[in-house]
Amino acid sequence: MHSPVEATCVFRDLFEKHDSRGMYAILVSIAVGTIGYAVIFSTRIPTPTADNVPTDAHIAPVSLALVIAGLSFGLGMVISGGCIAGHPYRLPEGHLRSIPALLGVVLGFGLGFLSWDTMYSRFILGSPATWLAADNGYALAVLLQLGVLVCLGVWLLRWNPPVQGRGDRTVDATEVRRLVFFKRWPALFTGSSVGILAILAYYKDQPLGVTQQISSMTRTSMTEAGWMERLMPGLDERLAGCVAIMVDTITTNGWLIVGIVLASLAVALPGRCVRLEKTTAFNSVTALGGGVLLGWGAMIGLGCTIGVLLSGTQALALSGWVFGAAMVLAAGLGFRFGLHRKAAPGVF
Repeated sequence: MHSPVEATCVFRDLFEKHDSRGMYAILVSIAVGTIGYAVIFSTRIPTPTADNVPTDAHIAPVSLALVIAGLSFGLGMVISGGCIAGHPYRLPEGHLRSIPALLGVVLGFGLGFLSWDTMYSRFILGSPATWLAADNGYALAVLLQLGVLVCLGVWLLRWNPPVQGRGDRTVDATEVRRLVFFKRWPALFTGSSVGILAILAYYKDQPLGVTQQISSMTRTSMTEAGWMERLMPGLDERLAGCVAIMVDTITTNGWLIVGIVLASLAVALPGRCVRLEKTTAFNSVTALGGGVLLGWGAMIGLGCTIGVLLSGTQALALSGWVFGAAMVLAAGLGFRFGLHRKAAPGVF
């Protein structure tokens, strides 16, 4: 069983199998999160304007750098076989290519830090952090975003396979186990659950994201080794997202990654999904390269599919849509040209 909201699986189903069911889970999670975020925003900032954009939400500048980051991230997903959130999820299932892929992510973050000054000064500095609610009000912004989601949902119906009849089944322990561990969960349930989780995470602590711990540890190690300056322009001053900070402990973001790994293992074992993936020198190198693209894209884009696409769009940030569009474009082209199969022959 694969996750119905793990981006790589969802996009592969869409572009390779013409199956859009997983996409509806993503659309529902954005819709639910949008409404919840708007309620939270309205209690903290009654009158939204461009001068009081919530700094604790993932509302990032929209620039050419964000587009490049999204393209890099999307291509990295295809080549490595997963997104940054997906690799910790798939590792307990025996996806051994996730090991070099995650190593590549760390290297990619390192390259991102080394290229940050150039990307920031040329593209990001002075770019607007567009918040859809600013000067428009929450109601109009939410209605606009929900309208876009509905249009996308209608458009995706062309790839929505017909529901197969299940026949008469007895609801017993065996049937419940089959539905929980072996069958795809309904998009409405999964998407709503992720959306509610995102709302609670933002209300209690911070927006959902999985890259901050990895990027922060990379930055800390590189700084202590003398490979980069301690102060990074923009990153330490004004930008929002899964921003790397100097750390020496496991943060909330890090515990989320630990939870993803443990939850995946807890589902994979009873679901009989633990199968060691065939690895070779070639597909390990391609996983490493794909991971580098993931890490670089996540560092420059200040997050990944969860931190930018999910948390960003739920916060009514234009940056979430821009990053998502670039990522989907790159992933779509990658799957259409079969780059995942070329990168890991015999695996897919």
